[in-house]
Amino acid sequence: MKYLTGSPHSSYDVVVLGSGAGALTAAATAARAGKSVVVLEKAALLGGTSAVSGGMLWIAANHYAREGGFNDTAEAAAQYVRAVSRGRGREELLDAAVSYGDSMLRYAEEQLGVKFLFLDNFPDYRQDLPGSVDGGRTIEPQLANIVELLGDLGEHVRSDGRAPFTMQEYENWGAFTRFPWDELGARAESGLVAKGRALVAMLLAAAVREGVHLTVEARGERLLLDGGLGHDGARVTGVALATGEEITAAEAVVIATGGFEWDRALADSMLASRLYTMCSPPTNEGDGLRMAQRIGAQTRGTREAWWAPMSVTGDTRDGQPIGTLLRFERQGPGSIMVNRCGRRFANESQNYNDLARCLQSWDSPNNTTLNTPAHVVFDQAYLERYGILAHRAGEPTPEYLIEGATLPELAAKIGVPADALVATVERFNAFAVQGEDPDFHRGETAYDRYWGDADNLWPNPSLAPLERGPYYAMEVVNGAFGTNGGISTDGSARVLDVDGAPIPGLFAVGNATESAYAAGYPGAGATLGPLMTMGYLAGRTIAGEPAAYDGAGAALVGAEAR
Repeated sequence: MKYLTGSPHSSYDVVVLGSGAGALTAAATAARAGKSVVVLEKAALLGGTSAVSGGMLWIAANHYAREGGFNDTAEAAAQYVRAVSRGRGREELLDAAVSYGDSMLRYAEEQLGVKFLFLDNFPDYRQDLPGSVDGGRTIEPQLANIVELLGDLGEHVRSDGRAPFTMQEYENWGAFTRFPWDELGARAESGLVAKGRALVAMLLAAAVREGVHLTVEARGERLLLDGGLGHDGARVTGVALATGEEITAAEAVVIATGGFEWDRALADSMLASRLYTMCSPPTNEGDGLRMAQRIGAQTRGTREAWWAPMSVTGDTRDGQPIGTLLRFERQGPGSIMVNRCGRRFANESQNYNDLARCLQSWDSPNNTTLNTPAHVVFDQAYLERYGILAHRAGEPTPEYLIEGATLPELAAKIGVPADALVATVERFNAFAVQGEDPDFHRGETAYDRYWGDADNLWPNPSLAPLERGPYYAMEVVNGAFGTNGGISTDGSARVLDVDGAPIPGLFAVGNATESAYAAGYPGAGATLGPLMTMGYLAGRTIAGEPAAYDGAGAALVGAEAR
């Protein structure tokens, strides 16, 4: 175990396992109220999955929306989440997430110093469901200067390796061929970071200000109890580390260790579908889930993950191969996705979670043909306009791209029937020039058009024909940002035992837990929004403070009293 801030102690008021956004929110909130807190991070770097994420937060009825005249309510958001999750969530968690999301947001801004941008025009993912809105629920962190915020500590924060651009800028600029790369390089040189890394940097700065001790290479192995394993009423009193060290917690242990996606045996045995790749840190191996299960914690929702269509392009994280999320690559006009039969099977422009579910589904009448592996298919004109990931027209074709001079040649190389692929492209082209997609309705919703190209030469920003060879294909598989089921908690983030009673002294937040939105993915930031809210509620509950945040004066009482 290595201390990055503070000095070694064997006892704290609060022990937090993990260092993602949920963990840091809980830690900083408890510390702001005067609690002594240590963060134990298993990896050599801080930030967890949050640091390599888009950093966006989906917050219903937030104060930005109110101030901007948006007509949104917690009730409408709850109605929408129930619809998008197919009624599979628990009302207690849903109510906590939608009722206290804005309290968390205001607290993070006013007390922790986190700065956000309001994405007023970012649509909810399912515009067809009741309670959805076409903007006003998604927030993202501002650019942050990690050098100014953290000094040398910034070197210990995980990076996604991407240039420092916001998601708002990504949407405005569209394809990577249009990005101002010189400006982004200058930002990076000056210390600016964006997205999840910016969010984590600001939360870490708050934690440091509040005296939180930060450690790395500190893997938790089991929970300490004062009443023995499985003893009724036993209280969690600390954590035993893999090194044999024990850290005691006078008031609470918070499990925020991420999902279990990197434990292949566990993922195969629990998830509803085979997970082919992921982009989270390889340290997400279900440690927290197992620790909680050993003392009788209840688990829920372990069939689910934050699904996303991905390609394997050679990227690595901590020395392990990871997947690359496909966004504009399959949403931009002039690309399509086909299955192993050479046919389109879904609206390529829909949100990544629902599209990935299509990769898990059966598509033939007798349910015998899987859509995976699928391929994104595009032509030379598309490559010249937009590029594909880091590849640009005129460069040698990378290994992850398959090239064919004609569609039949490409079909042979990717193993699909040539006549089917040719017919699919011809049919798609005929409708694309008219701006229509009668087969899968691509480009009809506000979400589809948001990720299209406003400068597209054809009538629909999401549609363009594939007309000029050579043609290219890139394999697409079922991936995930991480699992999102696990330890069951109440609406205050207290861990529940198998009988539904809180386990004294134990809290859990983030992807280690059952998601507040169950199997649903309502919009951009539906991962970080509820998990930071639950982290906030954990910190407030541990500190004995009310869940609702009423403003700066009320929240400063605890800090001033130290």
